[in-house]
Amino acid sequence: MRFVPTIFAAFLVLVSVPCSAEGQERPRLGLTADEVAEINASPDAPGLFGEALASTRAAVNPWLDETPDIPLPADAGGGYTHEQHKRNQRTMLGAGQLYRLTGDEAYARLAARMLDAYATMYPELGEHPMKKEQSPGRLFWQSLNEAVWLVTVIQAYDAIYDWLPPGRREHLESGLFRPMAEFLSRGQPQTFDKIHNHGTWAVAAVGMTGYVLDEPEYVEIALLGLKKDGSAGFIRQLDELFSPDGYYSEGPYYQRYALLPFVLFAQAIERNEPRRGIFEHRDGILLKAVDATIQLSYNGLFFPINDAIKDKGIDTAELVYGVSIAFARTRDPSLLTIAQRQGRTVLSVDGFRLAKALQDGQATSYPFRSRVFTDGPAGEQGALMVLRSGEEHGHQAVIFKATAQGMGHGHFDRLAWLFYDNGNEIVPDYGAARYLNVEAKYGGHYLPENNTWAKQTVAHSTLVVDEASQFGGDWKRGMEFPPRPLMFATGDRLDIAAARMEGAYDGVRFTRVLAMLKNGPFSRPAVVDLMRVKSGETHRYDLPLHFRGQVMSINRPLDASTQSMQALGQDNGYQHLWARATAQVPAGELLQLTWLNEDRFYTHTALAGDGMNLVFAQTGADDPDFNLRHEQALLQRVSNADDHVFVSILEAHGKYDGAREYTTESASNLADLVYTADGNRELVRITARNGAVATLALAPDSGPDDAHRLEYDGTVYEWTGPYHLFDN
Repeated sequence: MRFVPTIFAAFLVLVSVPCSAEGQERPRLGLTADEVAEINASPDAPGLFGEALASTRAAVNPWLDETPDIPLPADAGGGYTHEQHKRNQRTMLGAGQLYRLTGDEAYARLAARMLDAYATMYPELGEHPMKKEQSPGRLFWQSLNEAVWLVTVIQAYDAIYDWLPPGRREHLESGLFRPMAEFLSRGQPQTFDKIHNHGTWAVAAVGMTGYVLDEPEYVEIALLGLKKDGSAGFIRQLDELFSPDGYYSEGPYYQRYALLPFVLFAQAIERNEPRRGIFEHRDGILLKAVDATIQLSYNGLFFPINDAIKDKGIDTAELVYGVSIAFARTRDPSLLTIAQRQGRTVLSVDGFRLAKALQDGQATSYPFRSRVFTDGPAGEQGALMVLRSGEEHGHQAVIFKATAQGMGHGHFDRLAWLFYDNGNEIVPDYGAARYLNVEAKYGGHYLPENNTWAKQTVAHSTLVVDEASQFGGDWKRGMEFPPRPLMFATGDRLDIAAARMEGAYDGVRFTRVLAMLKNGPFSRPAVVDLMRVKSGETHRYDLPLHFRGQVMSINRPLDASTQSMQALGQDNGYQHLWARATAQVPAGELLQLTWLNEDRFYTHTALAGDGMNLVFAQTGADDPDFNLRHEQALLQRVSNADDHVFVSILEAHGKYDGAREYTTESASNLADLVYTADGNRELVRITARNGAVATLALAPDSGPDDAHRLEYDGTVYEWTGPYHLFDN
């Protein structure tokens, strides 16, 4: 109920403004005559814009004298007909853009021929033969692809609209655009009115079509939902899918996917009805979303939380559009650096101006920094907390996932973490189990292992209770229980974050603190990890650490399986883990695992509690179709415990150079790790081999002015607030 005032206010503004683009200059979506004149007035096409122009010509020109290939729909994602219709949408858009820029009617004729063929075929199509049950399409196996297609192709029609005679326009609109808009809206209300990325694509497609066709009804339902009351539609999606910090509820991977319809439709609204002030809505939420999408990346790739394909990064087409539109609105010179890393721009006046500014040397460094991104419409459903140290390329980053569930694409991984260093993912997230558009791999669908492994809690570096997944593996239940962030702070010496989770397991509460020591006892920053678990009953607790690299050393004798292996369990992801080895560590002693990733060593040191056993595991069990990547994990296991505290530190050290045959600092620099607590006050003392000592004092539940005192080993530690770092 707390969001009703925001939505109602937006609704009042919307209903007070008639939904109409009549009288607006054409094109309604793309390059106007004045914009083309501005571009053509330049003596040359600047940098990225010139490259975009050349690459579009190279893609479109071979089809100018060819008969369009418009096959009847037959294949699922990745199949021939699916991919051909995607190629056709890009060809039509490119042809339309080139017609606007050059005036060459050959491009208009190509786009028109292809549109004619689709307008003839589409009315005869029923449901796709390989339809996805939840949202079947006609041209594609799911209506999501149909909406993406329409978002693209309506821009092509818009570009050649004035070139077409009225009778031909009528054929295209009655045979293709109106039937498709009706199918995506009233024909699939369960998708069109859904607050979800599928709904975003659908409303953008229908709304943009409404502007081009002078159909205000389409614009109105796109903005307000099929009931026209603001309970669904584009504005409601802006209000509910983004947090006040611009974080998208399904995570960065789906944020970049949903970003394109958000920014394209917003741009269409701004062009046709600027009085709506769409880019000012919710304190500029769309521009915040572009910034958040960039921030949620490392070394060019998005943080792969939830159902993420790990190959996606800032050079994705959606963000290329987002950056050009954001630069047009803000003139922020740091966005030019992102465009430079993307290596491309779009054929719009925004892309032209961006490329010109970049060529003129206006770019400044993009400010990647430690930040907290709240989740939920009001920022009250957890947060994604990012701790960074150093420069953007090769620096260290800790990602602390204390977000809401993320709907059906969310994973059961509350209070999990990822760690990046030296340009690489060191403590990884598996992401999605899927080979997108690879037909041989389950038709390009999410693999069965996405549910049985990738979403399960044990597939992530967070607490598992009794070998079960959080919320019993029920994402709808998970939506009811967001984590509670306790603190987030940054400084020259350390960045720190803490959060608590209740409700993931009945009767179990767990609190995690992650701190990056940027100026501590080691030559490079180190990460302190403290997980406190409390319960009124005894349980088995597993705390996995997924890591990437080749194991170099373990300071404990292992009972290794060398002739045969068994799965670690029967369900909840454990059935996919081979038990490679086990070890025991006496309480109060240290486990040290060192591995090598590229040219740098990493040591994870864990302080053993009572009854701790260690399990080294590797994915690949119960995987007859070889669908899973072979990745490894270390599980700290404690059985028959009610309360328990896991304490560890991860340090990066040394260098390995195989070409020059030298190695430095291949062993850990940690000499001792101590933990003590008194009530809600805790100390983690770290001693380096050179004698340097850092002591992290914690009271994560306290306020900024609360005073604390804790004595340990003859030293009294006094501090104010939820944390303090003491030296020596």
